Amino acid sequence: MKTVFGNSNTFAGTAGLPSLPQRLLLLLPFLQWLPGVSRRTLQQDLMAGLTGAVVVLPQGVAFATIAGMPPQYGLYTAMITPIIAALFGSSRHLVSGPTTAISIVVFSSISQHATPGTPEFIQLVLTMTFLAGIYQFAFGVARLGALVNFVSHTVVVAFTAAAAILIATSQMKHVLGVELAGGHSFADTWLHLFQNITQTNGYVLAIALATLTVALFSRRLSSKMPHLLLGLIVGSLIALFLGAESHQVALVGKIPAQLPPLSTPQFSMDTIRMLAPQAFAVALLGLIEAVSIARSVATRSNQRIDGNQEFMGQGLSNIVGSFFSSYAGSGSFTRSGINYDSGAQTPMSAIFAAIILMAIVLLIAPLTAYLPVAAMGGVILLVAYNLVDFHHIQAIFKTSRSESAIFLVTFFSTLFLELEFAIYIGVLLSLVIFLAKTSKPKVTLLAPDQTQKSRTFTDIETKPLPECRQLKVVRVDRSIYFGSVSYLQLKLQMISASYGVNHILLIATRINYIDMAGAELLTQEARRLKAAGGGLYVYGLKDELWQFLAEGGYLKQIGAQYFFDNKTDAISAIYRKLNHQTCQQCSQPVFLECQRKQETAA
Repeated sequence: MKTVFGNSNTFAGTAGLPSLPQRLLLLLPFLQWLPGVSRRTLQQDLMAGLTGAVVVLPQGVAFATIAGMPPQYGLYTAMITPIIAALFGSSRHLVSGPTTAISIVVFSSISQHATPGTPEFIQLVLTMTFLAGIYQFAFGVARLGALVNFVSHTVVVAFTAAAAILIATSQMKHVLGVELAGGHSFADTWLHLFQNITQTNGYVLAIALATLTVALFSRRLSSKMPHLLLGLIVGSLIALFLGAESHQVALVGKIPAQLPPLSTPQFSMDTIRMLAPQAFAVALLGLIEAVSIARSVATRSNQRIDGNQEFMGQGLSNIVGSFFSSYAGSGSFTRSGINYDSGAQTPMSAIFAAIILMAIVLLIAPLTAYLPVAAMGGVILLVAYNLVDFHHIQAIFKTSRSESAIFLVTFFSTLFLELEFAIYIGVLLSLVIFLAKTSKPKVTLLAPDQTQKSRTFTDIETKPLPECRQLKVVRVDRSIYFGSVSYLQLKLQMISASYGVNHILLIATRINYIDMAGAELLTQEARRLKAAGGGLYVYGLKDELWQFLAEGGYLKQIGAQYFFDNKTDAISAIYRKLNHQTCQQCSQPVFLECQRKQETAA
């Protein structure tokens, strides 16, 4: 029988608190990997950073366009965010910066309140970035690193796929050269495009298709080639050859050749109140992206990821970025994968990428004046296509109806509702389906297998075995909590009534959690069976659950003598309480105690 121990986690004075070096590492986590930087790692990180800077150059401009921001703001984000995230995060290969999913959420959220590209729009985006960073940093400080586990992979896949369609939709007017006012919904945009398809500008379409074709072809030749950049160069040359301006081909315009200027988010209470819900959605999505990508790369690099530290790193990168003209960023799967494949050894590679990007912008920023918007549209179409995870979508529909339902609801919610609500709906539906599954724990009837020397309790559905007429052995798989108590109580009472037994042995080896509602259920069933002349007996309860029942007073109400550490003690104690006249009439004694009694009587 178990013994209740006191809480062993009690310390006197300041014992148990982090030492000064440990606290310093919590505040400045880059001190953990900085001593490992050497001439060799710097060389490898520099080459990886150079590759990353070339990759992010067209991406930054494209993502800013998706977000409704001037092109340079995507580059500013790619300069500031990765440096802070690298210094204060936990992953050695994660590269942060602007991303497609967050860019479209930013556009969707802020375009309700201001016209994209205007100073007011930019101000609101920077404010939302600051708020999202505060949320993320607070989550990390509160040690809520497991929060992202509540967002199922299916929700992320569905949201990303729908976001890809929205991104492609937003670029169709640039690819076709069709005039379309802002503020149209997904359905209205396509309806307007079909109605005005005859107005397509052939020159614009040719530039977009040429850009897309070159990008696809170069990527197929080599995955390490800067295919997006090559596509943009070819698109720009074609526009120059055709005489873009004379054929109504819009150009991106000259980007300022400067480093990120200082900026100030708007801190009025009305603005904060207005943007807080959307900022929470951006924060949650950003954390999901960053932690998921960091863990994915870590499986290849054999590195341990601290989710809470990653939360704080992402939060600080957005907080600091909002004061340096950067909008909300997160981890990039493409850039992080390329960073690892390029031989990066430490987070210095992300820092090098940001510094090299600064130098590139200062040198070639004026060349963006020749970059056609149609070429940007072609590049963004390819980016959108790459977001759709066809492999996992196919697997979802093949393997699970519930996951398929989650996918469809999240997918269509993203297309036709506000994006932040689509994330919440997907998460809520995932939790509802999870609770529905766990609310009906598997209840298995067992009996001792007399053909085995250990007489192991075996499922009678898989192997028909003789059972005791007075005792039912029941195993509950999963937790006993508020969502499952009603179902479990009904099952126990049905077993008791159907078999006419008042003695039930509960095998608790697979029960990992019991809450107060579950403890109340066990107490009620114990009382009911006692009143009928029997009892509820528990075998194999985990120590922490025993402790919980003891501290809550439930152990005393049920009776400590009804709990057992091993099977032999449990059966021996229960046998003494059975009706022995009934035992004598039994033709198939299943317990050793019964057999010995009958042998003695004979």
